[in-house]
Amino acid sequence: MFVVLGATGHTGSVVAETLLARKQPVRVVVRSADKGADWKAKGAEVVIASLDDTAALTKAFQGASGAYLLVPPNYGASSWLAEQQQRMDQAAEAVKASGIEHVVFLSSVGGHIPEGTGPIRAARYGEQKLSTVAHHVTILRPCYFMENWAPGIGMAKEQGLLPTFIPPQAKMPMISTRDIGRVAAAQLIAGGHGHAIVELAGPEEYSPEDVASALSRMLGRSVAAHVAPLSAVVPTFTSFGFSEEAAGLFEEMYTSFSKGAVGYEFPKSVVRGTISLVEALRVMA
Repeated sequence: MFVVLGATGHTGSVVAETLLARKQPVRVVVRSADKGADWKAKGAEVVIASLDDTAALTKAFQGASGAYLLVPPNYGASSWLAEQQQRMDQAAEAVKASGIEHVVFLSSVGGHIPEGTGPIRAARYGEQKLSTVAHHVTILRPCYFMENWAPGIGMAKEQGLLPTFIPPQAKMPMISTRDIGRVAAAQLIAGGHGHAIVELAGPEEYSPEDVASALSRMLGRSVAAHVAPLSAVVPTFTSFGFSEEAAGLFEEMYTSFSKGAVGYEFPKSVVRGTISLVEALRVMA
């Protein structure tokens, strides 16, 4: 039996679907019964629990051989980093109390870097916390999600502009969340082997200009990458409902990206996905 958290999200849904397609028993953890109805129809066991209910989460983990774990962010939290760490503490407590053998944890590229990475610092904390309580832990460190471009597609359609805080010509690793979910499912099936780190990337590197060019072809109109100054990160993100702290952490992260300070710990052993940027954007657009 494999437990999947985040089954209503991008990566968790793919993990659950992949496991079910491979005839593996799956238990999805959702916050309410209505969110689990479709999974129950697909043959998964559904458990109602959350990271805020350690006892229920512990029960959800019990009897399973492995779990896919991620800590969804609440970007509106005024003390964002502290709240993420607290929720990670609660998840780790449930892992320890349940005795589950193997945890596949969704972290991030740069999870090995102690400072200057913004919200990635929460993922690093999770890596360290789980490593002290799980018998076997597999850390997934994907790069920039291709799906992060989805919010900008509306402006691309209407105005021919693709907003970004990344320099337009800067090539960087990007990966589809479908590739992340597929790899996570494979890691669960393979079982744990102590402490393992799997760093992920897409089939090749892309720039914002590559994204704009691909959208131009799909939308049948000219689209240009429009870079905003890093000083605009905080006001932009707070306008989306982010707290000042969360927005400030994103400014810190984008600043590190612009300096090339965020990268892989083991660049020679990065696992490449198969879904291209064009394929991912076609689904979004």
